[in-house]
Amino acid sequence: MEFPVAGVTINPFLLAAVGFFVGVLGGFFGVGGGFIAGPMMILLGVPTNFVVGTDLAHMTGKSIVAARRHRALGHIDIKLGVVMVAGTVVGVEIGARVIEALKDVGAVDVVIKSVYVVILLLIGVFTAWESLRALRMRRTEHLPVKDALGFKGFHRQMQGIRLPPYVSLPASGIQSISIWPVLGVGLITGLLAGTLGVGGGFIRMPLLVYVLGIPTHVAIGTDLFEIVISAGFGTITHALKGNVDILMALVMQTGAALGAQIGAVSTRFFVGPRIRFVFSFLPFLGAIMMIVELVSKGGVRF
Repeated sequence: MEFPVAGVTINPFLLAAVGFFVGVLGGFFGVGGGFIAGPMMILLGVPTNFVVGTDLAHMTGKSIVAARRHRALGHIDIKLGVVMVAGTVVGVEIGARVIEALKDVGAVDVVIKSVYVVILLLIGVFTAWESLRALRMRRTEHLPVKDALGFKGFHRQMQGIRLPPYVSLPASGIQSISIWPVLGVGLITGLLAGTLGVGGGFIRMPLLVYVLGIPTHVAIGTDLFEIVISAGFGTITHALKGNVDILMALVMQTGAALGAQIGAVSTRFFVGPRIRFVFSFLPFLGAIMMIVELVSKGGVRF
């Protein structure tokens, strides 16, 4: 099939398959999946300048489908998402300024990608350790709850901060929490998104769970709600620059819509710790892909 905007001919079934795979991941884990979809699109022959914009367009549609399903399941805290957006916007701006500063010293590529790898590995190791510990606790202590954490204390300290103003998050089971930790999570996510060029879903979900104490299923749905906003904005920006092939995005969306529905509904059959354990493999995958790219470009030598 010919895609005249991008100027390439690609098998539409392969594009739909990419969309389906990333859609399942997005619906189940609440991530955008750009760190997986991007390299796969490049392998299919999509020009680099169209990869990011087109992926954002299909990501927006996929996230809307998945977010609607999670909303029906009661897995989205709209208020939490809206508050976090404010911190995310500020973080993205700070991240963009960090990039400009690194440009001046000519260290953007290696520094940013190396930091990306370290963050991904830390998230993967910590999430795997915590989720396995939580699963062991459920077995030995016969915990009846659907969600459980392998360690306790930190999110309670965050919820116990007495610094006004406060916000109530009933959808997350939190009666009152200072707005500052919530904005902080948004700020950190936005900072990393602004410097690393990622949607931040793989960072935001663990932060919501471990820092704020949001139930895993609600964290996934709220994460998707945030991705709809951020990816939608990114799509418009790239479209104005001519970097979006809407036909290609629609073909990917045909598979992504189905995959997102399957992924979202599947979360009903898994307890929180098990979802987090499977999720822990995604950061490792992203780190491996980034290491390969660094080595192949000569950015890192052993």
